[in-house]
Amino acid sequence: MRASPGVDRFRSSTERAFTALVLVVAVVGCGGSPATPSPSASAVESPSLTATSNPSPSSTPTALPTPAPTFAATGSMTAARMDQTATLLADGRVLVTGGDATGPLAADPLASAELYDPKTGRFSRTGSMTTARESQTATLLADGRVLVAGGLGLPPAGARGCVCVRGLSTLASAELYDPKTGKFSRTGSMTTRRSGHTATLLPDGRVLISGGNDGVLPIAFAELYDPKTGKFSRTGSMAAEREYHAATLLTDGRVLVTGGTPDVDPLASAEMYDPKSGAFSPTGSMATPRDGHSTILLADGRVLVVGGGDYSGTLASAELYDPKSGAFGPTGSMATGRDGDTATLLSDGDVLIAGGSGDNLEEIAVAEIYDPNTGIFSPTASMVTPRDSHTATLLVDGRVLIAGGVSGDNQAIASTELFRP
Repeated sequence: MRASPGVDRFRSSTERAFTALVLVVAVVGCGGSPATPSPSASAVESPSLTATSNPSPSSTPTALPTPAPTFAATGSMTAARMDQTATLLADGRVLVTGGDATGPLAADPLASAELYDPKTGRFSRTGSMTTARESQTATLLADGRVLVAGGLGLPPAGARGCVCVRGLSTLASAELYDPKTGKFSRTGSMTTRRSGHTATLLPDGRVLISGGNDGVLPIAFAELYDPKTGKFSRTGSMAAEREYHAATLLTDGRVLVTGGTPDVDPLASAEMYDPKSGAFSPTGSMATPRDGHSTILLADGRVLVVGGGDYSGTLASAELYDPKSGAFGPTGSMATGRDGDTATLLSDGDVLIAGGSGDNLEEIAVAEIYDPNTGIFSPTASMVTPRDSHTATLLVDGRVLIAGGVSGDNQAIASTELFRP
């Protein structure tokens, strides 16, 4: 914020006439329109004091230093959540859905949802989902509704022979949230159960669902959701089964799929989905196998791949994918290896990396900024609360909402904070 230039006012009665003249000169020197001089000012006007005189140094505006980036607490959610989703709505509010209310060592999926209003800094309840779920995907559709698909939920009452994770069943169901009514309603189900999958909005309004795990094994085939019909249908299959991979929409409408794991060890390979043909094709491989990593489409069309884990532990390395060459190349590394973190493209084109966990499985509070122009990560302010499995959402005003996650003793948390660049 810049300081507003001002002019001292002198109190001595013997200096009033001269003060008026100084005010006129100072205003003109600051680029403003001179006020009409009073008769007393005209009477003492001197040829040596004119509007063209150089202003004194004290009248020159002084810019204050730019405030440093900060994290600050904002309103807490109505429920503790980890592995939830957060979706920026068309009106600037943020929809938070589901998640686990207890932590990674328990099974407590939520059906509740809430809205964050940046104008008030508060969360408020909205309609609940038809199914309690965690680790689902949520995608803002072109018409403003939100598609929530898959994830892990409670097995149906009386179900037998269920293959469960922490007592949870993998879901095929999907539902839609309508911001106009504040309610969820069922839509068509996916062709298979999925968790650990990705959902990508395509330019034509359909949603690509790729990979994940069906409750037994990782999945290679993908499917498309059509909002016009409310149905899912199969599309091409990837060359490899993948879960905990990443999918990034490129500027030309194709989707880059990177890493993930088919069993135990993560993959370095990447594939490209073309909506025109409905097929996947191989592209260059990453230098490092990774899963649980983050990817961000940069302003210049390249894709930043950062962090995640491999067979040796968490990764600090990053790399860049260039769609023009179809190859990955090196870039700077983070100071801290992490997975379960978030990567957010800021309004100025930089990328905020926040939270996650390291090799010791302890949550991380430190954050870093990646500058695509230099390829360097640099430290920034730390979060108020160490957390991973949280969400990060860029707000319309350029701030970033960090919400929930797990922190300390494997407990889900309700606290949130705002990053101000």
